[in-house]
Amino acid sequence: MFLRSIEKRNGESGIVLIVCLVILLMLSLIGIASITTSNTDLELAGNEMDKTGSFYAAEAGLEKAMSALVTSYQTTGAPPYPLPYEFLTMEGYSYYYWAEDNGPAAMKVLDVGSYTGLYGLAKTFEVSSLGYDNDYEIGVRLEQGLEDAVIPLFQFAIFYEGNLEFSPGPDMVMDGRVHANGDVYLQSSTNLYLNSRLTSGGSLFHGDMPASGFGTLSGNVFISDDAGTYQNMRNIDGTFLDSDDPSWITESLSRWGGQVEDVNHGITDLNMQVVASGNSTDLIDRGDQSVDSYEHDAGLRFVDGQALYRNFDGSWLDVTAALTGAGVITPGAFQDQRESQSVQSLDIDMDLLNASGYFPPNGVIYASLPASGTLNGVRLINGSALNSGLTIATNNPIYVQGDYNTINQQPAALVSDAITVLSNNWDDGNSGLGLPNRMATQTTINASVVTGIVPSANGNYSGGFENLIRYMEDWSGIDFNWKGSAISLWESRQATSQWNNRYYSAPNRNFVFDRSLLDPLGLPPEAPKVNVVLRTSWNQTILYDYRRYYEQLEHGLPEIGDTIP
Repeated sequence: MFLRSIEKRNGESGIVLIVCLVILLMLSLIGIASITTSNTDLELAGNEMDKTGSFYAAEAGLEKAMSALVTSYQTTGAPPYPLPYEFLTMEGYSYYYWAEDNGPAAMKVLDVGSYTGLYGLAKTFEVSSLGYDNDYEIGVRLEQGLEDAVIPLFQFAIFYEGNLEFSPGPDMVMDGRVHANGDVYLQSSTNLYLNSRLTSGGSLFHGDMPASGFGTLSGNVFISDDAGTYQNMRNIDGTFLDSDDPSWITESLSRWGGQVEDVNHGITDLNMQVVASGNSTDLIDRGDQSVDSYEHDAGLRFVDGQALYRNFDGSWLDVTAALTGAGVITPGAFQDQRESQSVQSLDIDMDLLNASGYFPPNGVIYASLPASGTLNGVRLINGSALNSGLTIATNNPIYVQGDYNTINQQPAALVSDAITVLSNNWDDGNSGLGLPNRMATQTTINASVVTGIVPSANGNYSGGFENLIRYMEDWSGIDFNWKGSAISLWESRQATSQWNNRYYSAPNRNFVFDRSLLDPLGLPPEAPKVNVVLRTSWNQTILYDYRRYYEQLEHGLPEIGDTIP
């Protein structure tokens, strides 16, 4: 019995040993599998980390190159020379970036971004950046297209370099694109209608600008959506949708379909192509003060009492006596009630200029009166007909008396420190009398304007866009018809008195954007321009086993223009 028990236990011991060995083998296999899996996971994680690191390295290079191009265009109006390229190494990763010029600039209609549909002279570049880990396991190549377009400003119905304020009393409709590099403040007493894109390099607000002291108006502000349907800024609960709304980006896109965008949507400033000294007023400063002055482009100039006409060979002919004798230029004097000053004016009779034989062949006139103890200005009279397209620029205020460019309309622009319209009923003899003696009659001006404002400050309202063109008569119930593009690029330096509504009464403002400006052939001579820098195409390529590619490249790095797999 005892021996059989021992034999039985010995047999069972053999089975136990086998089972233990099997279990040990299984545990070993599980351990090996776990180690293998862990190694695989670590390798995958390492690969993912290398890919992410390489991407960020490539992105850093791409952004550096793009920034160099954008900054150069914004500050000089031209690409940098040489084009950006650089090799850099940072913690565990390296990147190499370069830019390639795609050829000469060409006129085109923009087809990407917020300014789609505008035309401009566009030049394109391809920017590439290659990032990789320093073990040469994984590389990432990024490619970004960049397009710089020089766009004539008159394609905007309204363009403000600074803040744009708009607070009309009667109903007002404005056609065409609206842009401000600063903030936009919209309100109305009744109804304001904007029926095109609205963009702002700042923010969009309903109400008055805090510094204006104007007060908030309760009327409606309608802006058209992407289907052309007006959508109110007013919410159902009576509040208004603007940049202060915590859901502004999504709500604005939902309401207007991308037609209303501000800095929160990525809109940036549109910079003037005036780069020598960086100020927009370079356009109207005298030629001896600015290389960008309109005086350098003029075919006829009136400076310090002298009239000079540019011959076709580029020489200057003194025509002072001829134009004075023909009555083309005469001295004038009247009271500017807003400025509370007497104006000594150079009066230019446009009808007589047409017939004088000295109408500028290139369509540009520059005028500048000498500084004196009184306010100097340039006044245009009898201007209902122009021989051909004409731009008149001055560092003084411009006064337009009576209808302008209404017969056989020509492309026309007025560029000045300030612009005031004097109606067909204007009488110099009544200019110093009370408002009841200065009664306006219907007047029409067809010209784009580039001018200055006295901005809101210390509780004084700028007058808003509705008073960008200034008035000095009783226009109650009278139509003032204007067609063109309205551009405000600077603060007035000569006509600097603050707006108020005591020296005039407002007209019925029939403002229309001149859609012929959307055709390059419809632009006035030497129309001002801005730079728009756009990012276009984007592509990413992952390069696994990067060492193979790296070894194929001479010295391990591509030369500028090389094709990288």
